[in-house]
Amino acid sequence: MLQPYLHPHLIEAGLDEAGRGCLAGPVLASAVILPKDYRHPLLNDSKQLSRKQREGLRTEIEREALAWAVAEASHEEIDQINVLQASLLAMHRAVDQLVAQKNILPEHLLIDGNRFKPYPFVPHTCLVKGDARFLPIAAASILAKTHRDERMEALAKLYPQYAWEQNAGYPTVQHQRALFQSGPCEYHRKTFRLSYDQ
Repeated sequence: MLQPYLHPHLIEAGLDEAGRGCLAGPVLASAVILPKDYRHPLLNDSKQLSRKQREGLRTEIEREALAWAVAEASHEEIDQINVLQASLLAMHRAVDQLVAQKNILPEHLLIDGNRFKPYPFVPHTCLVKGDARFLPIAAASILAKTHRDERMEALAKLYPQYAWEQNAGYPTVQHQRALFQSGPCEYHRKTFRLSYDQ
């Protein structure tokens, strides 16, 4: 059973990212503040859910959350500062959006994983496998994943040979074969090892 919060008396935002292991496209991060009494029987780490379940939960989370935001760091930024730093940048941008759009500054951040660059004036806790332990992080993982999938589906229309609508930019056999046949495009991450082997 996932926990609804770490600190019951603080406004907590869960943060997670999607797309770190991809060969192409941006990395997206989400920040979500849920009501303290929010529960949903399916809400879990996005990787444990089907696409249909994720899409249904996305609608539910965006409707029921006290606040939510999704932000990205581009493939150019990933090449400039590395994918970890780009992921942390996207997380900071997501918190920035919570403040700008909803005028809500979280009092504590729950971070999926073991690395984070402190956000000014807001304490945080890093939680390994946090998306399978805490509801706000699980919600953030679902928004990051579904919004990134949607973004890659849009890019797939520009470059259909890579089948990003199916693989979201991950190094599947199909994606790597397309790289061998067509080479990389402008959205591929130049600092990643792009396999051109058949």
